[in-house]
Amino acid sequence: MSIAVPTVTEAFEKRFGAKPELVVRAPGRVNIIGEHTDYNHGFVLPMAIERETAIAGRRRDDGLLVARAENLNRDVTVRLDERVRNAAEPWIDYIMGVVDELLKAGKTPVGADILILGDVPLGCGLSSSAALEMAALCLFEELGGFNFDGPEAARLGQRVENNFLGLKSGIMDQFISRCGKADHGLFLDCRSFAYDLVPISFDNALFVIANTKCARGLTASKYNERVGECGEAVAALRAGTGREGTHLRDFTLEDLEVCRGGMSEIAFRRARHVITEDVRTQKACEAMRAGDKVTLGAFMTASDISLRDDYEVTSPELNAMADAARALPGCHGARMTGAGFGGCTINLVDADKAAAFCAELMQGYTKATGIVGELILSRPADGAGRMA
Repeated sequence: MSIAVPTVTEAFEKRFGAKPELVVRAPGRVNIIGEHTDYNHGFVLPMAIERETAIAGRRRDDGLLVARAENLNRDVTVRLDERVRNAAEPWIDYIMGVVDELLKAGKTPVGADILILGDVPLGCGLSSSAALEMAALCLFEELGGFNFDGPEAARLGQRVENNFLGLKSGIMDQFISRCGKADHGLFLDCRSFAYDLVPISFDNALFVIANTKCARGLTASKYNERVGECGEAVAALRAGTGREGTHLRDFTLEDLEVCRGGMSEIAFRRARHVITEDVRTQKACEAMRAGDKVTLGAFMTASDISLRDDYEVTSPELNAMADAARALPGCHGARMTGAGFGGCTINLVDADKAAAFCAELMQGYTKATGIVGELILSRPADGAGRMA
């Protein structure tokens, strides 16, 4: 855990004049490989990180949610029976979306005084939004005396994004934030929701997260645009093969080549990334399970190039960070992570070269871009839950 319970409780007492009943937390995540595959019913391999969102709470009996976002120095009071978007305080939408989905699921969230405190960097692709959603769900579960299993909790979080926030996102971020385990990655089939916790145990190697300090520019419209382009490719593949597949997961690279003439060049390249990324992710999981850092690193780099050239979701800053990393001794692979257009890279680095790697990477990135980046070192963390 990265946030101490006394830090959260003291902030709560300062705001509300009494101790909270409980404190819950949920982590951010970094995706090792498997990007833009989740909403295509493919495979992903993320890990939870030691950056998290904590919520201290105390129940109320008047149907109100009195909320403070400590990091933003903002307060808002909303009614649980008036579940609408809040243009003035958009951060509360993530919590009200959880309330909305709980009611649809037949659960009754109770009113509460809550204080939110987090250290997941915002807007850099480490899933601060999923951490907030999963922490809020934990809070309502604890106060309301009900519980969802891990996969259903993740699906509820995805519905918050899809239904309340209008983003056609997949399930990966909520799944790893809820179901992550210390010292493990999570290999997830985004169609069946079957998952496997895979030990991360390399001989002399670790993951280094590098933040470009350029907030993600992937708006809902850009994200949804990629979803639409994948849908165009699926329609062409169905027509060309005569098969009833519903997502790119259902087709092979050979199918794509055969049906190339029936889709736009953009749709072809988007589909090529997704189909090859699914294969890379499955093989990368095998390499990680075997402790093969060289092979895993090679797949990470191949993923990055595909995201840059075929899916076109990198940025000059992400490219500069990844290129600088791959040129340094001890780096086995580097790739952008998250939705793209800004945010972070993830790098697999020899542990005995990590200190020099980190220093030289930041120097090289600043020289190339004029921007001072940020490094985040984290072991794989546990998923969401109540804090002692």
